[in-house]
Amino acid sequence: STIRLSIGTEHIDDIIADLQQGFDAVK
Repeated sequence: STIRLSIGTEHIDDIIADLQQGFDAVK
């Protein structure tokens, strides 16, 4: 997900989805 963050902001929805998955994994 960190790589997608650096790609650009045109995929904010995908980035948010990746971040949410990351948070769920931490929980």
